[in-house]
Amino acid sequence: MPEHATTLQLIGVVVLAVAAVVWAVVLLRLLRLLRRAGRRSGVRRSTAPLPALPSQTRIGPSRESVELTPAEQDAFAGLVRHLANG
Repeated sequence: MPEHATTLQLIGVVVLAVAAVVWAVVLLRLLRLLRRAGRRSGVRRSTAPLPALPSQTRIGPSRESVELTPAEQDAFAGLVRHLANG
């Protein structure tokens, strides 16, 4: 028994170690059970949309672009150089 550790501290370490082992065993069994259940079902269920949510459109907004003038392109290039140099 270490000299600097009290009996309560040693008991606490043992309890935490046992709890960690029990947690790991339960987790492994649960994962194994879920894996077996997944193999048995074979077919995945399709997810149905929630009835409370409105239907969503599949397309997003159109892209917007603006052609820059040569002066604006030069100004942008200068800004990029300025930011790259710090």
